[in-house]
Amino acid sequence: MTDPYETLGVQRTDDEAAIRAAYRKLAKKHHPDVNPGKPDAATRFGEISSAYDLLSDKDKRARFDRGEIDAEGHERQQQRQYYRDAPGQERYDPAGGFSQEDLEAFFAQQFGDAGRRSDWGATGRVRPGRDMQYSLTVSFVDAAGGTTRRLALPDGKTLDVRIPPGTEDGHVLRLRGQGGPGYNGAPAGDALIEITVAPDPRFHRDGDDIVTDVPVSLKEAVLGASLEVPTIHGPVRLSIPPGSGTGSRLRLRGKGIRQGHQFVQLQVVIPPGDEPELAEFLKTWTPKGSFTPREGS
Repeated sequence: MTDPYETLGVQRTDDEAAIRAAYRKLAKKHHPDVNPGKPDAATRFGEISSAYDLLSDKDKRARFDRGEIDAEGHERQQQRQYYRDAPGQERYDPAGGFSQEDLEAFFAQQFGDAGRRSDWGATGRVRPGRDMQYSLTVSFVDAAGGTTRRLALPDGKTLDVRIPPGTEDGHVLRLRGQGGPGYNGAPAGDALIEITVAPDPRFHRDGDDIVTDVPVSLKEAVLGASLEVPTIHGPVRLSIPPGSGTGSRLRLRGKGIRQGHQFVQLQVVIPPGDEPELAEFLKTWTPKGSFTPREGS
């Protein structure tokens, strides 16, 4: 696996906001849902997600920067050190620094018995599990309507994540007790899952309303038509009133997010190529009244 900083195109000195912004940009570009038929997109998206999983975790990022783990989060072989209590009595220091006994003695000296007891339970030292950070990309439709997605964790375990209806890009879900395990009976930490909403070319969001641009022909706009249009709940039929024009906005009640609506904005499209009959008609056609589209501009 390549260097996660190179994968996301960021510098080692960049802060969390810069790393998050880089990830979102790349995730939206390479998400398989917006790259149908491109198998390389799934591979690239997986590399981007793995890099972000490592760099978004402060502890993992620090350990990677120190060379303690590799780009996949695996432990690297460390140079182990020994230190001597007395001649002939060497003790092994697994971290190359203070041992557990040294730390306990230090806190006892600094804080007395109260400090020693502050993190001890009936069966010994306790330590709550730490929160774990993950990222999950969902489609626009799933984020709008709500769904449940299964998240594969680096250790092989899985989490079923419920995406509430109306989830927005960048929202962080907290799953209580699904983080790192506690020590000696202490509670587990939480799983913090940041949601990235993949863009959908058919829809964009305005609060709880959905806006869709629908192209129509000149004939459909002038004479009216019945068209099938997409919604986040599935396709529906929509009647286009005669005399509609570009910018006409039609409402589909209750087809938005939660209690919101969907608004269909019409875009009149002129057919490509020559249309001699239409051109000849327009030469002799005069609109009723004194209509001028640029009036007031």
